[in-house]
Amino acid sequence: MSKPTVFISGATGFIAQHIIKQLLDSKTYKVVGSVRSAAKAEKLESDFGNHPDLSLVTVEDLSKLDAFDSVFKEHGASFDYIFHTASPVVFTITDFQNEMITPAVNGTKNIFEATVKYAPNVKKFVQTSSSAALRNPEASTDPSVNVTEKSWNTLGLEESTKDYIKAYFYSKGTAEKISWELHEKLGAKFELTVINPVYVFGPQAFDSSVSNHLNFSCEVINSIVHSKFNTPLSNSVKGNFIDVRDVARAHVEALTSDKLSGQRLILSENIFSSELIANIINEKFPQLNGKIAKPSPISNEEISKHLANIDNHVTKGLLSFEFRDLTTIVVDTVSQILNVEAKK
Repeated sequence: MSKPTVFISGATGFIAQHIIKQLLDSKTYKVVGSVRSAAKAEKLESDFGNHPDLSLVTVEDLSKLDAFDSVFKEHGASFDYIFHTASPVVFTITDFQNEMITPAVNGTKNIFEATVKYAPNVKKFVQTSSSAALRNPEASTDPSVNVTEKSWNTLGLEESTKDYIKAYFYSKGTAEKISWELHEKLGAKFELTVINPVYVFGPQAFDSSVSNHLNFSCEVINSIVHSKFNTPLSNSVKGNFIDVRDVARAHVEALTSDKLSGQRLILSENIFSSELIANIINEKFPQLNGKIAKPSPISNEEISKHLANIDNHVTKGLLSFEFRDLTTIVVDTVSQILNVEAKK
């Protein structure tokens, strides 16, 4: 009996690589991933040791409304499951409409329509959204706000084209709404699950991805590892966290658990701040103590006074596993960074 095939968009992404790794490690699935260039495909294939159950296709531009059509026309009949993880998360851009909003919205619209048209055997479609879809940016720091799986941000397009944070929040909320709307409008026969993670921390899937600057969320930890003892630590970085390996596991579990069909999941374990992360690093890595930023003690209770309350007890009740804690995440992430740098 042949293995079911999972198509995953944005296969080189931080979360996507962990999803692929778990799928292949299970020895249960074949994976077809989309990448933006031949060079990215070559590196990813190398990282996975040219795994026989992994193949890659090129989708260069998510902004095009037919971006996925050719791939799905050729391969769609073989797909059993879809993971849509591709979406811009780059905050160095200046054209928020064309570089963030349009690719996120058009990419989602096209892959969903292509699935309906050209992938008749798909049973489940799992979309990677974000907690940004659940509330407006200013609500993130309002402790009176309670965020649940039923929450949505209320941003409009015009206000979101002038600010990169609002553009990101708008892109995630709008792209997710498109999937729910199309699922009903097109009478899709497959089940839809949307996963909304908060800050996603954790080690890279491969040491080869460790560089001077990591992806947006992991750079929070990386920047503290490379901070200076006499340099003030910014206390502005705080929020909720989740481990990337737990995000990947939730995606994989969505394929096998009917309880997750039709659900929005909020993946969040607890709250963090730069100070808490620095304290863990100083405690767990003696070789760095006295060399990196040494913040003042701070408690979760103090941090929570400056954050919206994320209530995801429904999600935790649906999943079959517990999330990793902040200490585990920081230790695993910093260990990888230091090991890679030691080899260099």
